[in-house]
Amino acid sequence: MSGARGKAFDVGLFRRVMAFVQPYKRLFWTTFALTILLSLLGVVRPVLMAMMVDDYATKGDLQGLYILMGVLAGLMALEAFVQFHQAYWTSWLGQTVTIDLRQALFAKITTFRMRYFDRTPIGTLVTRVVSDIETIEEIFSQGLLSIMGDLLKLVVVVIVMFAYNWELALWSMVPIPLLLWATRIFKNAIQRSFIAVRNQVARLNAFVQEHIQGMAVVQLFGRERQEFDKFKQINREHRTAHIRSVFAYSVFFPVVDVLSAVSLAILIWLGVGDVLQGVATFGELIAYIQFINMLYRPVRQLADRFNVLQMGMVGSERVFSVLDTEEAMEAKGTLPTAGVKGEIEFKDLWLAYTEDEYVLKGISFKAQAGQMIALVGATGSGKSSIANVLSRAYEYQKGEVLLDGHNIREYRLDELRTSISVVLQDVFLFSDTVHNNITMNDGSISRQVVEDAAKAVGAHEFIMQLPQGYDTSVRERGAILSVGQRQLLAFMRAYVNEPKVLVLDEATSSVDSHSEQLIQKATDKITQGRTSIVIAHRLSTIQKADRILVVDAGRIIEQGNHQELLAMNGAYRKLYELQFAD
Repeated sequence: MSGARGKAFDVGLFRRVMAFVQPYKRLFWTTFALTILLSLLGVVRPVLMAMMVDDYATKGDLQGLYILMGVLAGLMALEAFVQFHQAYWTSWLGQTVTIDLRQALFAKITTFRMRYFDRTPIGTLVTRVVSDIETIEEIFSQGLLSIMGDLLKLVVVVIVMFAYNWELALWSMVPIPLLLWATRIFKNAIQRSFIAVRNQVARLNAFVQEHIQGMAVVQLFGRERQEFDKFKQINREHRTAHIRSVFAYSVFFPVVDVLSAVSLAILIWLGVGDVLQGVATFGELIAYIQFINMLYRPVRQLADRFNVLQMGMVGSERVFSVLDTEEAMEAKGTLPTAGVKGEIEFKDLWLAYTEDEYVLKGISFKAQAGQMIALVGATGSGKSSIANVLSRAYEYQKGEVLLDGHNIREYRLDELRTSISVVLQDVFLFSDTVHNNITMNDGSISRQVVEDAAKAVGAHEFIMQLPQGYDTSVRERGAILSVGQRQLLAFMRAYVNEPKVLVLDEATSSVDSHSEQLIQKATDKITQGRTSIVIAHRLSTIQKADRILVVDAGRIIEQGNHQELLAMNGAYRKLYELQFAD
């Protein structure tokens, strides 16, 4: 995909973009035809004006002059009509391709495994989905078709000029080689500056996204000035990249204007002499003046068009690099989860997030359907990694994980994740209503089911106190709710899906004592009758577990129920005594 970095037009990338045009190919060819027609109509106008002067005005034929003026007015009206439809439909085509491409890109991103998001800045992905795709739209509205139209107009103008008077045409084009040389330098300069601009935009987006999300940390540690200084530096580099492109434009456009003026000066100097000698007519001179304008304006625009095309190519390269990324979780399983009871077994499981750096080492345990298994241990011991493997958020390298005797990779991935609900410590709520956050916009879950779930977990009362009850928007990340309230909504989100297996990851570690009591009641309710894996920070919440696994450095070092582990006088008893020393 590096081709876009070296040239304005990359055939391979363009073919891939054009694949999204296939459903609208009739419209594409229609706009292409309109572009050609528009280029031809523009050249006819100077010819008609030359005829008006030479054949009618100088001979005093007013009737013929009026007729030709009417034809010219009609031609201009037709040109305006064609120009409107060409501009409208090329923009419509570009926007439609943009929609389809953006949807394909977002759909692809939703299939990526968690490891991809761990190492990719969110702001960079936002740039790919939003602004990079916008540059592809301009390939159609201002890029390729416009370039083809301008080139065709140039060819027709040159042919007509030489057909009228080849000597005058040749002399008026003396500055053209210098113009082509200047255009090439400009194109290369603007290409380099644009790549720098896109890189700086992605960097700026990533920085802003990350620091707005982490503003609480910035303020709590008094780092506002230092982070602002970093932002100023990134912003200055962003400005510098833009100024390089502005400088290129500032040099190139005056050069084009000067060369255009030189061509006009040569034309008038030689053309007037030809008119006086009778070699050329006054109408031809007027036509040539318009031809010179028609010759230089497309050349000036072509440099800009190539810049737009380059933007589209670089944007395409970035977008397709994400589309080509193979980070999707392997989903070859065919087994349905209907009828699954929830029996879980880990067999000598090894997991590494990065190559050969294992965070789980030989994990083995079994949970009968309906049992509660608790995982305890120090931070970083591997508890959450066990939950990540079970829901296939991350893939393990060695061993097996069985659900009802079948490897979890044999099940359909979407059904597996529906059958295993995970309640995380850090609850993520979308900027949507309470109801939609609970149902995740699943229309099959009725309001009555949601209200019953709220009553079951003890959340109905506080929800009804919100301004619009279940239809209240919780705002970004659930800003209007407390930590405990957000956690209860997460419990309801899991509860209404009626999972076969429930995973609770540190669900009470960040809440106050009152919220902990509510969440403990909710835990008792939603774990009833289903297999549960509970990752516990507070040992008081898991004393009723059927079995407790003590995890340390990625290994299970002790297991048993609460009383059995206390009797061992080992790691669990030390954890217990640390929490209940009083």
